[in-house]
Amino acid sequence: MDIILCGYKGRMGQAVANAAKNFKGMKIVAGVDTKEDFSGEYPIYSDMDKIAEETDVIIDFSNPALLKSLLGFAVERKVPAVICTTGFSAEQTEEIKQASKCVPILYSRNMSLGINLLVELSKIATKILGENFDVEIIEKHHNKKIDAPSGTALMLAEEISEEMPKKAEFIYDRSKERKPRTKNEIGIHSVRGGTIAGDHDVIFAGNKEIITLSHHAESREIFAMGALRAAEYLEQVQVAGFYTMKDVIKNF
Repeated sequence: MDIILCGYKGRMGQAVANAAKNFKGMKIVAGVDTKEDFSGEYPIYSDMDKIAEETDVIIDFSNPALLKSLLGFAVERKVPAVICTTGFSAEQTEEIKQASKCVPILYSRNMSLGINLLVELSKIATKILGENFDVEIIEKHHNKKIDAPSGTALMLAEEISEEMPKKAEFIYDRSKERKPRTKNEIGIHSVRGGTIAGDHDVIFAGNKEIITLSHHAESREIFAMGALRAAEYLEQVQVAGFYTMKDVIKNF
């Protein structure tokens, strides 16, 4: 499988590049980043329109600003794409869904198998515990991460909200509010520091008891391996559509 890797020089891009070396049958043929570089084992382009290499799949760990050119490239050349970038606007998410009508696209704000299991467990807990438990989400990441809250925290909140009696209100900062917490709130809190790869806690706080579901990432390698598994899945599917890591997990 030949791969074009967007965001090649970023931390996750490098993690994917290293993981691909040990993934049988996979090869990166070109990268995309802010600065061109043709001195390595494969070319790094600053513009997707310049890419001459043939590819089987795109893996994207870049920046929301690249989305339009990435989707244009994928649709024009009929290339499946695994989109792992976070921080997209609602309009950009809709653009991804529209493009998926033409080519297979897998979009997930977290590529970890464990995180996607955490999502499912949180949904089950919400169904069982109902309005008797308040939900708070705490996410922790390294000091270089730009977006806050994390895409994973938002994914958790959105999935949990679907299981609540009525749509939840996401609260990011309580310092400006002097009032009791309401039942349909989900508090989302961000911590940035050091080299934390990614921690997520979902707290269900009830009357004299607390349930906490947690996921701790020790290395970015787990996200890189998830992205490569997603790329394998799309190559097998070969049918235009909007896919998530749930589809990959079902395929195990």
